[in-house]
Amino acid sequence: MRLRLLAAAAAFSLTLAGCGSASEPGTSGQTGTATLTVWFMRDSLSDAIVKRFTDDFQRSHPGITLNIQIQEWDGIGQKVTSALASKDAPDVIEVGNTQVAEYAASGGVGDLTGKVADLGGADWLPGLAEPGKIDGRQYGIPWYAANRVVIYNKDLFAKAGVTSPPKTRDEWIGVTTKLNEGGVQGIYLPGQNWYTLAGFVWDEGGDLAVEEGGQWKGTLDTPQALAGMAFYKRLQSLGKGPRDSDEARPPQADVFGKGDVAQIISAPGGVVAIEKANPDLKGKLGFFPIPGKTADKPGAVFTGGSDLIISEASAHPDEAYEVVKALAGEKFQLDMAKEMSYVPNRTSYAGVLSGDEATAAMAAGAAAGHATPNSPNWAAVEARNVIKEYMTKVLTGGDAATAAKEASGVITTILNTRS
Repeated sequence: MRLRLLAAAAAFSLTLAGCGSASEPGTSGQTGTATLTVWFMRDSLSDAIVKRFTDDFQRSHPGITLNIQIQEWDGIGQKVTSALASKDAPDVIEVGNTQVAEYAASGGVGDLTGKVADLGGADWLPGLAEPGKIDGRQYGIPWYAANRVVIYNKDLFAKAGVTSPPKTRDEWIGVTTKLNEGGVQGIYLPGQNWYTLAGFVWDEGGDLAVEEGGQWKGTLDTPQALAGMAFYKRLQSLGKGPRDSDEARPPQADVFGKGDVAQIISAPGGVVAIEKANPDLKGKLGFFPIPGKTADKPGAVFTGGSDLIISEASAHPDEAYEVVKALAGEKFQLDMAKEMSYVPNRTSYAGVLSGDEATAAMAAGAAAGHATPNSPNWAAVEARNVIKEYMTKVLTGGDAATAAKEASGVITTILNTRS
């Protein structure tokens, strides 16, 4: 599942031409003239940054024409699967980082394992790199990331005498307890915010599911995962978030916008909706990484974002790789991070975001980023709301161990179902 950070531009389609020759990946040789079709998803990039990239790429790679096409998220899974099975598939495709396993399983995705070193793979964000790696082979190349942080009301923090954001989980509980008085919700945390729960589970050394010997097993019932759920329950109780709903029902930005909520957990882009709900909060919002168990390391987070894949059917694989290399390279990554407030694909690029509180907090969390289990069937787990239903059972008084065992059994069945 993708985690969208910002709404960018309206639909566009650019076809820009050049002439000459292009270097093959890793050589000083030349390729012939080629027209490449590149699919980007709606709202991923602004018109301005796409134009800058296209102009710059074609100047440095004469002979390559880029045909950038914008795709809608609705129905994209089947569209990409069908395209990869065809003989005229797009050359380069942006895909959600957790979608790579599904597409690789369906076939038609180029194997880029041999290019990892050339692309600086040792420095990639784990939450983007791991989902792109299937059975030891790298199919998806990390492009950009977005993850959740804590957004807080500076006025409410000051009123409660809280002078700085918490650094550890224990401090976070203490601060939130202090804030949760006098009609103020210390935190608005809906009971079914399972991405946040996943972070707490990962912090404890657990996982949602693991693969052993070619078989998947749901692991919400392990001691580590149960410890993560126990912390979630403790934090969630310090507010009035519904136990049987998620952050979209009702929209948590609207709840926070009322002005009596001290904190929410959201991607920084959620500020746009908060300020729309209450313009008086503009300039009064702060950000900090989700705290970890110790002060030296932020809490684990689900890393949403995008990877890039090359179609196996591409008639111009060398040129397609050059496009991926440029999109994943330093020049574009830093430009994109500044323009779009995304976390770039390498940990060493995080400094570019240091001047902005929101994106700096997000980048700090991204260093401890994780992804959902790398199975083509994981989407079915999400569709069944297995984890959400488990959380509600626990938060409404059910026995955590029993509910976790039941949920783990359902996850095991779904992940081992053969299509």
